[in-house]
Amino acid sequence: MTETSHAQQARVSSHVEGSRLTVALAGVWNSETAGAIEAKVRSLVAEGGTPGAVTLDFSQVTRLDTLGGALVRAIEEGFSARGVPVERTGLSGAARTIYAEVAEGLAEPPPARPVPKPGYVQALDKVGEQMLDAKGDLVALVAFFGRVVLAAGSIFTGKGRFRLAAVVTQLDRVAFRAVPIMFLITFVIGAIIAQQGIFFFRAFGADTYVVDLVAILTLREIGVLIVSIMVAGRTGSAFTAELGSMKMREEIDALSVMGLNPVEVLVLPRLIALVVGLPLLTIIGDLSALAGGAIVAQIYGNIPIDIFLQRIQEEVAHRHVWVGLAKAPFMALIIGLVACVEGLRVQGSAESLGMQTTASVVKAIFMVIVVDALFAVFFASLGY
Repeated sequence: MTETSHAQQARVSSHVEGSRLTVALAGVWNSETAGAIEAKVRSLVAEGGTPGAVTLDFSQVTRLDTLGGALVRAIEEGFSARGVPVERTGLSGAARTIYAEVAEGLAEPPPARPVPKPGYVQALDKVGEQMLDAKGDLVALVAFFGRVVLAAGSIFTGKGRFRLAAVVTQLDRVAFRAVPIMFLITFVIGAIIAQQGIFFFRAFGADTYVVDLVAILTLREIGVLIVSIMVAGRTGSAFTAELGSMKMREEIDALSVMGLNPVEVLVLPRLIALVVGLPLLTIIGDLSALAGGAIVAQIYGNIPIDIFLQRIQEEVAHRHVWVGLAKAPFMALIIGLVACVEGLRVQGSAESLGMQTTASVVKAIFMVIVVDALFAVFFASLGY
């Protein structure tokens, strides 16, 4: 059979019915007739316009191979690229199988699966992401502190109102109701330090130095640090949960609509109560830890309580007391700012409330330890 006769056997025609374009395929569509019919196929696709729908009629096709199917596929893809739906009719069983293979072979290959990064690269990526998150948290903390300063300034300039009742209420919750648990925890910590110190110093015959250990360590570091961590877990989480619940119920938005500053109404009384209450709790914690240390020293080290107190007065300088108390307001401010920032970040779900409360406690404890370390370096550089 010659090429010319084959070309006559492959035919394509089209007609429009309403908004539908019907493309009638006839004859032999294979590798021998593909070259002759290709120009007609391109012309049909180029001049077909954008009908409402296209029907490919295979009922008159007597033979179809993969190359002929590729030409038909070009017609289908040309109209599909314009957003025109294309449907097929009249496909025989064998032709349907061949055309399905052609369509699958010409389909876009699936995207290559990304090559997994080595473990150390993933670890570095994670560290980088956490550093960026930490930077964002620090910026948010500083920005929120600026809002607090503006709210405090409005009170001093008479544009705002100092809410004494709210401060007293928060002080009762922050400080006075926390006295029993702070007393118990610091008492146990002081007792443990004294017990371990006695067993260590006894090997050198220097039992009385346990008084210096308990007093200096408690007054400078442990007292304020333990109290701050307890306040971060107890009060900081409560602040975050309260503000987060108000955010979920849109009560904070309601305050803004009423013309009130949420920072002045909700945040400032809590911060003031923390700044006042945490030093008071620190004093109670220091006394409780010294009491625990004195009792254990008398039981385990045979050091009478009056000797314990006398050695504190003789050997422990007053500066150790002031060093510990000087840290308390700063730690209170850090805890309050972190707790309020995380509370205002709560979205509209209970899961978000739980996540931000957890983040508040973790970040506040971390910041407390960092601030304590910075103060330790600062006072050591001053020789104080």
